[in-house]
Amino acid sequence: MTDPAPSPGPPPPSPRPAPPSPTPLLVLDVVGLTPRLLGHMPRLRALAASGSQAPLGTVLPAVTCAAQSTFLTGVLPAGHGVVGNGWYFRELGDVLLWRQHNGLVAGDKLWDAARRAHPGYTVANICWWYAMGADTDITVTPRPVYYADGRKEPDCYTRPPALHGELTRRFGTFPLFHFWGPGADLVSSRWIVDATRHILSAHRPDLALCYLPHLDYDLQRHGPDDPRAHRAAAELDTAMAPLLDDARREGRTVVVLSEYGITRVSRPVDINRALRRAGFLEVHTQDGMEYLDPMASRAFAVADHQIAHVYVRRPGDLPAVRAALADLPGVERLLDDAGKKAEGLDHPRSGELVAVAEPDAWFTYYYWLDDARAPDFARLVEIHRKPGYDPVELFMDPQDPYVRLRAATALARKKLGMRYRMAVVPLDPAPIRGSHGRLPPSDDEGPLILCSTPRAVDGRVAATDVKALLLRLAGLH
Repeated sequence: MTDPAPSPGPPPPSPRPAPPSPTPLLVLDVVGLTPRLLGHMPRLRALAASGSQAPLGTVLPAVTCAAQSTFLTGVLPAGHGVVGNGWYFRELGDVLLWRQHNGLVAGDKLWDAARRAHPGYTVANICWWYAMGADTDITVTPRPVYYADGRKEPDCYTRPPALHGELTRRFGTFPLFHFWGPGADLVSSRWIVDATRHILSAHRPDLALCYLPHLDYDLQRHGPDDPRAHRAAAELDTAMAPLLDDARREGRTVVVLSEYGITRVSRPVDINRALRRAGFLEVHTQDGMEYLDPMASRAFAVADHQIAHVYVRRPGDLPAVRAALADLPGVERLLDDAGKKAEGLDHPRSGELVAVAEPDAWFTYYYWLDDARAPDFARLVEIHRKPGYDPVELFMDPQDPYVRLRAATALARKKLGMRYRMAVVPLDPAPIRGSHGRLPPSDDEGPLILCSTPRAVDGRVAATDVKALLLRLAGLH
């Protein structure tokens, strides 16, 4: 008798199908874009008409670093910790703006969530802020060369390092002095567009984040309703056209968003001078120049467009500081702990009070009472030494008849490899005609979001929903 044949075991499991490839995305941060400006931008208007468009809620403060961090983490400043474009680093005793390390941003980043859903997901960051140290595959961000003799020369930082040579050979050195300062214009946005087109073609990232700053300049200089602002919108629309064409050919979904709308202003508010006159702000003097002494001050403000974080060293001084600022012309609100919590701004980096300007006002960082005692950096484009944001860096001093001669002399010294100071920035804030930072008064004056996909956005989109929206558009959510 023969043994029965063994019964066959269970069939081997079928191989799991590979997850579908994500839909490639191009996300354009067209800073300052509003529905009103869209009327001067036919290419973007056509993208919205064939796709979809919605108002985009922003955050308080409505400034670059805070808004971008919310887009990429899905949480408010109370969660990610970026309470402005800079703040008082209490552990250092120093005010620092425009830092670049991504480690300052807490929370789960967009690319982390994407990689959990699709291992190997690739991301390129072209000039969005807090780029250095981020776990992205490709990084391009402005980064000057700081020479040991004090000279500062235009350049950028890239990852991988070889990308620096690729971009410089093709498009020249990153045009830093066209990215910010009196010479800020379309040249920097064109360079960024060219770099983005090269990265899309040569490296094919799944997600490309691209920051285009051009609308920021003339809208702050002249106001959002000035013909020069409208011309800037049309110029940027034309400059973006080749990138939009590339994205369409590649089958990329395009998302265009904005961090804030720029509204017309006419009143600078010298909040630190008010605190100094009230006896709260201290300075120290070197070589006849006055420097803010934040460690000794009982209270001072870090001005950031239409928001100012007011740091109060002693809790007992809070009522007196509030009283000193409550009737300051141009201040609409002072947020205390409850007010900060209501606005999603209750983070240890925030000031004990947060001042919000009236709609037509904005905050200067000035703390000296006599221009003869202003620090030398006040007349320079010096974003890292000023203890607050200074939009007047967009101008050359109109009161100095020799300002262009001084600039030419400094440029000649620079070309000879000598140290130089481009001391051309005025100390009069009156020329500024546009600002932001408050929540927008209406959808027409606020940011918006466009998508090349029909019905992708509908109704108001909150800033905290942008991360989930991008994951969904990529097919990862």
